[in-house]
Amino acid sequence: MLASLLGLCGLRVVVLEREAEIHGLPRAVHFDGEVMRIFQTIGIADRVAAVSRVNAGMRFVDPDGSLILDWPRPQQVGPHGWYPSYRFHQPDLEAILRDHLRGAPIVDVVLGADATSFGQDTASATVTFRRGDRQQTLAASYVVGCDGARSLVREQVANRAKDLGFHERWLVVDLLLRGERPDLGDFTIQYCHPHTPATYVRGPGRRRRWEIAIGELPDDEALAPANIWQRLSRWLTRDDAEVERAAVYTFHSVVASFWRRGRLLIAGDAAHQSPPFMGQGMCAGIRDAANLAWKLALCIRHEHDDAMLDSYQNERHPHVRAFIEGAVALGRLVNATDSEAALKSAFRQPDGTFKMDTISPRLGPGLWQAGCAAAGHISPQFVCKEGVLSDEVAGYGPALLADRSLLARWQGRARATKKGIHVWTPGELDGAAEYLAELGTRAVAIRPDRYLYGTANDPAGLNALVDQLPSPLPSSSK
Repeated sequence: MLASLLGLCGLRVVVLEREAEIHGLPRAVHFDGEVMRIFQTIGIADRVAAVSRVNAGMRFVDPDGSLILDWPRPQQVGPHGWYPSYRFHQPDLEAILRDHLRGAPIVDVVLGADATSFGQDTASATVTFRRGDRQQTLAASYVVGCDGARSLVREQVANRAKDLGFHERWLVVDLLLRGERPDLGDFTIQYCHPHTPATYVRGPGRRRRWEIAIGELPDDEALAPANIWQRLSRWLTRDDAEVERAAVYTFHSVVASFWRRGRLLIAGDAAHQSPPFMGQGMCAGIRDAANLAWKLALCIRHEHDDAMLDSYQNERHPHVRAFIEGAVALGRLVNATDSEAALKSAFRQPDGTFKMDTISPRLGPGLWQAGCAAAGHISPQFVCKEGVLSDEVAGYGPALLADRSLLARWQGRARATKKGIHVWTPGELDGAAEYLAELGTRAVAIRPDRYLYGTANDPAGLNALVDQLPSPLPSSSK
């Protein structure tokens, strides 16, 4: 995803991928509407939607099967222009991404390339990698380690991590049903139990997943077929499904202390790891990519001071931590000896009920207008009067939305257009007038990653937004 976004910005990118083929087994199974919007940005959303399933939501039940917490997911298109929650099969997504990059002439994907060391000076960063029996060194402006929980790049960038206190071993079993099983349901079910917590996930097609806590049970015993089917016997038998994959995972909750050292950066699981209970692990990594790509482009193509890259961690760290802390709270509920106490500590609503709401945290302090209450929050996606989604028009670039009377008194529209900033009036976008009214402003500036940069109420304020909101796209002036 990072390579795709950088390619949109006109940057030459090399992806060094250790594996020679796409990993064919399931791993991540969920993404949300904001992530689908990022898929839309690079032009693959329709293909991804075709192999995904709209998620019904999640329910938490006690050992007797009684509902203790509900997290329904709307079945209508949401503020991002897509459904709020999807289930998918990760190899399908990876195949679409890989195929998409084949059509990007300035992005090279080198398969079977095992990175071994990194270096940097004031002018460039280097990565040394082995491919077959040949060792090579590549120089680049920056190196980003999207190399997972056991990241080599992280060792060069960060030597500490904040531990948020959740570490548990779970057996994850992915199955293909042999026939229809509507009785299993379409909701994700969290079976809350102090001794045998478990999770059921409804995937696309006939794919189903169970995750079951196993404590200190050794891997070989946990993965023995007899143990797997005994643990699944509450729901199905060998005759009902075949095991596609079984693996033991230790779920962690950690955030690296440093995400950048000079020209070396980290993203995704290299920077943070979350328990799976909110389905936000992969989503967080894709948000990292959307936040970072346009900033790298500004530094490389438009010669901005690369101190702006410090805003990457400053913005993303508290945002991703909010999701991880939510996942930890859900994990503690699933494992709680006292479900009522766990609910009261984390999920009580003002009306006294218990319901999980989808969160949308604000970015940490960074490249957005200080003192603006709306800035740092994700903006909605609008539908143009022609029926096209607004991100299709703006691309991976900045945008201004301002009321017509303000634009009539403003002399800077041509300058904004020359900088690659798309300018809209509320009359061109369904719901835009209501959005401005909700924020109590006459104009908003939106960053390439769709987060709100700031607001304005007069021509001088609009000029300031244009001055402060550079575009990373190749069509903009340098």
